[in-house]
Order: sequence, then structure tokens, then C-alpha cells
Amino acid sequence: MPTLEHDLWSLARSGQPIDATGLASAVEAQAAEESPDFRTRLLIRDTLNALSAYWGQDRFTAWLADSPMQERLRRFWHSDLGPAGFPSLTQRLMNATRPETIVQFFRDLGSQLDRPARLNVGGSTSLILVGTLSRQTDNIDVVDEVPAEIRVRHDLLDQMVKRYGLALAHFQSHYLPAGWPDRVSSLGRFGKLDVFLVDMYDVLLSKVFSDRNKDLDDLRAAAPRVDKQTLESRLRRCAGPLLGEPQLAQSESLNWYIVYGEPLPG
Repeated sequence: MPTLEHDLWSLARSGQPIDATGLASAVEAQAAEESPDFRTRLLIRDTLNALSAYWGQDRFTAWLADSPMQERLRRFWHSDLGPAGFPSLTQRLMNATRPETIVQFFRDLGSQLDRPARLNVGGSTSLILVGTLSRQTDNIDVVDEVPAEIRVRHDLLDQMVKRYGLALAHFQSHYLPAGWPDRVSSLGRFGKLDVFLVDMYDVLLSKVFSDRNKDLDDLRAAAPRVDKQTLESRLRRCAGPLLGEPQLAQSESLNWYIVYGEPLPG
């Protein structure tokens, strides 16, 4: 049975951005099933059209030629099934940032430092690393500030952007729930670099209080993979300072209602 991330119908119905590579794997798995109904054949055809438009003809043709399901996929692709039934697929495709790419970034950075340094990483990066979120990001979000021993290495940081497409950014810790430093977990030591991840539920609460569209989208994507009761408990116990700021509280009430369809707890 395909996982949520690799089930074609789950991806199509999710209403979320879709990683193009994951979608390609999902359509291969779906094409392997015998005697799909009309809607499934339509979904397979529209998926292939979306991948072709997103990747471009050369890459799509090369992928299709290497696929073990090439003949079945071609048959579905050229079927006369009428107009598109899933037109949003093309608009939702993206290239997700892989957890292994982020870890390689840390290894590379840590191996080139002269002195020990520590990063507390939050934001979407931490959610991607623990498997709660799959999307593209350009920034690795560090709590409060990038350490001086890294910040002054401009040539190194430019090199990292060119190599990995990732830059170090920072956000203020007052956007996190109270007590967050006690809940960080170690990702590991990479050369002279120690990396700690802000707890998943602390990151999600910071997004609950955000008025940015991408944070609401992250909440929607993460909701099926997190325990709502744990998030509520963390909200009640640790979000007092955030609730004290009217603008943040207003965003939280709206975001919580959109994701869960109910008033803000408590």
C-alpha cells in the first residue's frame, strides 16, 4: 500500500503543493494497478501532462524512457479522455527541499569552520528534517541570530548558497512559545557545528500565530501528521506571552479556525 506521500489520489486531493519527484513515483505506482476506472485514468493522464509542463519536454521524456511503467504510462497519456479533470496539478508542483540536502549543508559548513558553533534551527527547515513537512525552502531559519564565527564568513556562505540553494536566515525567539530552549533536540555534530532543532510543536505554534500565507499553508500541510491534543496542550501551557500580543492572537484565532474548523482552545 503506498504511503500518503506516494499515493496518487491522496496527493491530488490534498490541496497542498506537491513535490514533482514524489508525484512521478506516485503515478508509476498507480499505473501498475490493473483495470483503473475512468477517473483514475484521467488522473494519470493529467498527472503526466502536469509533469511534462513542469519539467519541460527533455526531462520528462528522459524520465518516461527510464520508467519501468513506460508502456502503460504512454497508453494512459495518449488516451482520448476529454478535457482535464485535475487542472490544479500543474500549479501545485514544486521541487521539495530534501532532508539529506540540508544535512549535507550542515556537514559542509561545519567542516569549514575554525571554531565551534551552535545553531538552533526552527521554521520550515526543522519540520522538513523531522518529516512533518515536504516543500521547497531557500532558508535555514536560525533562532535569534547566526553565530558570529559563521556570520563573518561571507565567501563561505555565498558558496553554500550556490552549492545547495540554501542560505542561513534568522528569526526572533519571542515568536516561539515560552520554554522552547528546554525542548530542543540535537540533530548531531557536523565537524565543528552543533545543530539543534526547535521542537516540532513549538515551531507549529509559531506558525499558528503568524499572519504569513506560507505559515498557514505549512500548518495545513502538517496537520494530518501531528497530534492535535499535544498542540492544544502546548498552546495552553506555553503560549501566554504570544496571546498577550493582540495582532498575534488575531492571526492565531483565524489560522486555528481555518485548519481545525473550531474556535481557538481556551
